[in-house]
Amino acid sequence: MDDGKTVTARIISCIGGRYTVDTDGGERISNIAAKGTFRHEKLKPLPGDTAELRHDGNGYFITGIRERRNSLIRPALANLDILFVLQSCRTPDPVPGFIDKITVICEKNGIKPVIVITKSELDRETADGISRVYEKCGYDSFAVSAETCEGVDTLRRYIRSEKNVICAFCGASGVGKSTLLNALYPDMRFDCEVGDISRKTERGKNTTRAVTLYAAENGSYIADTPGFSLLDFEKFDLCGKDELPFMFPEFSVYLGKCRYTKCSHTKEDGCAIRNAVSDGDIPESRYESYLSLYENVKNKKEWDK
Repeated sequence: MDDGKTVTARIISCIGGRYTVDTDGGERISNIAAKGTFRHEKLKPLPGDTAELRHDGNGYFITGIRERRNSLIRPALANLDILFVLQSCRTPDPVPGFIDKITVICEKNGIKPVIVITKSELDRETADGISRVYEKCGYDSFAVSAETCEGVDTLRRYIRSEKNVICAFCGASGVGKSTLLNALYPDMRFDCEVGDISRKTERGKNTTRAVTLYAAENGSYIADTPGFSLLDFEKFDLCGKDELPFMFPEFSVYLGKCRYTKCSHTKEDGCAIRNAVSDGDIPESRYESYLSLYENVKNKKEWDK
């Protein structure tokens, strides 16, 4: 690369304010600094960002960041395309509403959620049952066991079918995120270690350290994300009450068919969504999550976003 020429690159990691990037030309460059004006602009380059680099004679430095599709504060990650949402069928038991809150956040922020039910060897019936709920709602869903490797190959093929995307895995403590990642990619050597599960609390001891993107097939990256159990988007915006029904894909065919134009789908007679729940066409667990989230956002004002 010539001095003075602007080069674009994907930021792979940041440790101590120094960045590692993969350039569009296929070169990996480490120990890159960002220009000082980023601090004044209140903008911090993140793993996943598309960065602009220049050479000043001593080395490359980051001069700009292309517009982001989305960004997370914790873990620090930008331009996430697919989020694999993990929940164990046992040990720890499923947390009601956890997956549904994450799918709503994904829908709002242009991220594709994929549901993964882990530890299927402990309770295959429950694992398959949860997976079917989300398949019925239109999501890709998998029941897997990192212990027996059942379903791991199927999930791996699914990931390989996606091209030029950034993927991340999230889940409550102890669901086996690190174990599954190492089963999916035994040669990648993820930096995260597998924490033991406390017998008292059944919560995993988080031993991961920093966000790193690992190059996978078809130009894609897998993000190793420490402590990724709860999404924390910049200007966290769950969505307003009027938007919320549109964040549930299984509601879509019923919207506009209620008796009342401004139906909240919570208690009104003649509500097409409530009728669909009664008929078994919409999973009751998903509707319960909708009601819970509606209570959280119903008083949200436009200026609160």
